[in-house]
Amino acid sequence: MQADERQRRILARARANGRVDVGDVAAELDVAPETVRRDLKLLDQHGLVRRTHGGAVPVETAGYETGIAYRATSHLPEKRRIARAAADRLGDAETVFVDEGFTPQLVAEALPTDRPLTVVTASLPAAAALSGTPSVTVLLLGGRLRGHTLATVDHWVLRMLGEMVIDLAYLGANGISREHGLTTPDPAVGAVKAKAVAVSRRRVFVGVHTKFGVSSFSRFADVADFEAIVTDPGLSTADSQRYAVLGPKVIRV
Repeated sequence: MQADERQRRILARARANGRVDVGDVAAELDVAPETVRRDLKLLDQHGLVRRTHGGAVPVETAGYETGIAYRATSHLPEKRRIARAAADRLGDAETVFVDEGFTPQLVAEALPTDRPLTVVTASLPAAAALSGTPSVTVLLLGGRLRGHTLATVDHWVLRMLGEMVIDLAYLGANGISREHGLTTPDPAVGAVKAKAVAVSRRRVFVGVHTKFGVSSFSRFADVADFEAIVTDPGLSTADSQRYAVLGPKVIRV
């Protein structure tokens, strides 16, 4: 098997399973573990995977994005802790933007129910999660529905957001890095996120540690645009300090 074909198979397996293990791939392809490690190093250099201890996980790109089912099962305890800590930063905000994605949806579910809130979102799951809460007014942004994430995009969403001034936005990303800021694979999604950043007075990023040091296709914000980054202890203390130097408070829960 040629190296390029072997690397395509490794990448396909990573994307199908959410990760690959060096030993398993070596046995499956009948090659030495050192060969798999070299392949993973090359795929990492090309921005297609991110190496981990004993294997690698796929990086979301313009041609690949994880779906709702995977996001709802990956790092779930960490995402729930992040969501609760992010909701605690609500302060005196009365209008809130909730981004698409599973972790922002968990933030929506963790928002207090003992006070009036207006929540603006492009996410159908987030809107549905809040629909039964009497104290919350939900404004669902209309537009083209992306079946992959059940969220709306395109000019209708941007037009509606452009008419608002929002107190606080909770945003996720497919990748966040000090060099390239916050990124996402789809430019249409990036445009919605960028508009939410522009019309919000305060912004909080929510995401697990695997998002850090990763860059996707469409850039929509700088790290300095955020008052806080809420993540888990998988982000090292040293890396936390490097992000905090750019402006936001980094909270690991």
